[in-house]
Amino acid sequence: MGETELADRDLVDRAKAGDRPAFTLLVQRYQKRAFAVAYGMLHNRDDALDVVQDAFVKVHKHIGAFQGNASFYTWLYRIVANLCIDVRRRRGRRPEVAFEEAIKPDETAAAGVDVAPHHGEANPVDNLTRRELRREMGKALDGLSENHRLILLLREVEGLSYEDLARVLKISKGTVMSRLFHARKNMQKALRPYLGLKPGAGLSGAPAEADQGEEEERALRSAEAQPEIQ
Repeated sequence: MGETELADRDLVDRAKAGDRPAFTLLVQRYQKRAFAVAYGMLHNRDDALDVVQDAFVKVHKHIGAFQGNASFYTWLYRIVANLCIDVRRRRGRRPEVAFEEAIKPDETAAAGVDVAPHHGEANPVDNLTRRELRREMGKALDGLSENHRLILLLREVEGLSYEDLARVLKISKGTVMSRLFHARKNMQKALRPYLGLKPGAGLSGAPAEADQGEEEERALRSAEAQPEIQ
């Protein structure tokens, strides 16, 4: 068990006992990461901020019922994910601002949601290329199903393990691996024309299989051979 999880459990126990500073520390520790997930799902800064606020209100209200079977951040991300899905269903598919214009650069950096790397002092052409890449990645991500979008954000942005993904999404580890495989495959398919990649190539330009992690690679054949389990 890591030091962060141990500290989280201590803070949760103190928050259960009515220790407000302890709860404030939990908010400060995870609010930016929760915002990154919410913004990645909603592509709207105000909606994402509302979701994060609502999520911590729910956490505060129900923290006494938290049993600690999963880590605190797994519990928090499950709440954030469910709230985001609710928001998307309520608002439907209303027009949204472009992905790269919806959040200011300083807000993006703070939230950790910048999808394009920075390389020192870039020239205007490089800046334009990165803006185009952000726009195309945003379009590709928004074109995915809610299940695929969420699992990619939690895995690629937040780095959740397969076990944590299974807990957050309330699905089996096998379903996590299958869903992640199909989500990446659809993301690659959407970005392939923009990146000029050949059919079957992953985002690195190598065969798609090469872009999978070791554990996913072991499950690749079974995931390819069967339809995704919803």
